[in-house]
Amino acid sequence: MSYDILCRFLIDEFSRDFATLLMGKPIDLTILSPKELSVEPIRADSLILFQSEDSVLHIEFQTDPDQEIPFRMADYRLRGYRRFRDKDMRQVVIYLRKTNSPLVHQTEFILPQMTHRFEVIRLWEQPTELFLNAPGLLPFAALTRTENPEEVLTEVAQLIERIDNRQQQANLVAASSVLAGLVLDRELINRILRRDIMRESPIYQDILAEGRQEGRQEGRQEGRQEGRQEAIAKIARNLLLSGMSVEQIINVTGLTREQVEQLTNHDTE
Repeated sequence: MSYDILCRFLIDEFSRDFATLLMGKPIDLTILSPKELSVEPIRADSLILFQSEDSVLHIEFQTDPDQEIPFRMADYRLRGYRRFRDKDMRQVVIYLRKTNSPLVHQTEFILPQMTHRFEVIRLWEQPTELFLNAPGLLPFAALTRTENPEEVLTEVAQLIERIDNRQQQANLVAASSVLAGLVLDRELINRILRRDIMRESPIYQDILAEGRQEGRQEGRQEGRQEGRQEAIAKIARNLLLSGMSVEQIINVTGLTREQVEQLTNHDTE
């Protein structure tokens, strides 16, 4: 999820850089809410929408392949047409992490008498130089077509150092650190990028907060799971004491024979 937050932030902050990359000219883009397409929140996690005077730009960043992408792109296009009939809609899926899956080459959704096409960018096939010429694209440079992502990240760090705006520096360092983690070891990344300035980035703080929240949720889930297992074990012990056979306990609790026998051995120690 951190990648979704990060990419959305970068496009919002550097929309002209992304407009140049994806639409061929540095036009001004304004963000659109997914509600404009009547998209349910649960389906809009990675949906990024911008509009210009005559176009709607729909971008989806994907870390890994997803077989539902073609349908989703067709679905969003029809919703876009319903809401913005007078505007062209440019749809681009950007895959971040290199893979050999054929899914990342899909650019069509086909039904009988209906075909919808969209664009796909596989970052690992893109020329690195393209991403070193605009501040908003720098965090993606290490994911592009290079034999030496460490060298590219070092160059990215040097280019960020030349930016006068310290807040922009902090945000770009934080974004570069997170995205570089898809191709480089964390210890190496920390040696190349300045962690001190990274902590000044609001987006970095947002990602940390999200990580803590996910950790708490996982902890609660693990706790509930452990609680359920303890309750089942207690029930099994009581059934053993009541004289129920191992086979019957397996049927009642869903435990394996080995688990029930372990309880038996534990109670006789």
